[in-house]
Amino acid sequence: MSILVGKDTRVVFQGITGESGSLHARACLAYGTKIVAGVTPGKGGQKFEGTVPVFDTVAQAVKDEGAEVSCIFVPPVGAADAIIEAADAGCRFVVCITDGVPVIDMVRVRRFLEGRNTKLLGPNCPGIITPGECKDRHHAGAHPQEGEHRRAVEERHADVRRQWGSSRRSASGSRRASASAATRSAGSTSSTAWRCSTTTRTRTAW
Repeated sequence: MSILVGKDTRVVFQGITGESGSLHARACLAYGTKIVAGVTPGKGGQKFEGTVPVFDTVAQAVKDEGAEVSCIFVPPVGAADAIIEAADAGCRFVVCITDGVPVIDMVRVRRFLEGRNTKLLGPNCPGIITPGECKDRHHAGAHPQEGEHRRAVEERHADVRRQWGSSRRSASGSRRASASAATRSAGSTSSTAWRCSTTTRTRTAW
């Protein structure tokens, strides 16, 4: 069952002609994602893979191709503006893959999105997938089909629980060892102080 993206979702890739954007766009097309447009300023009029039209702006992609979801592969310096452009063009859902986006830029994005109907996933995220229907980047090389993704998630959660338990046991052991060492050190210090005090009193008595 799809919630945010599905087999009929019309996706626009911002940065589709870049190295990362083109790589993941091909993977998404192969998976069955309905990529109806790409956006790279200055490259409008081209065709990606001979079928996907490239536009200069998201507004053009929304107007001409009915794009409703944007997947962003734009460098950090321009990621915030790309998110704002997609929201301003009317995309209901934006997936920003870019990592390293300055926090102050995302503050500006957060304020811009207030009161709007656009939902944002990211930045610095692996993407989103509805198994067997649609994926916007997700993980490179990951192609789960319907029913497989839930098992993968459950297995991952089990791994996390095992790692968490192991980490807690290790941390607990380290704390006990540290406490024991501190106790020994404190005892040694007290003993040394007592001996020094005794020696001082003895020498004073002489």
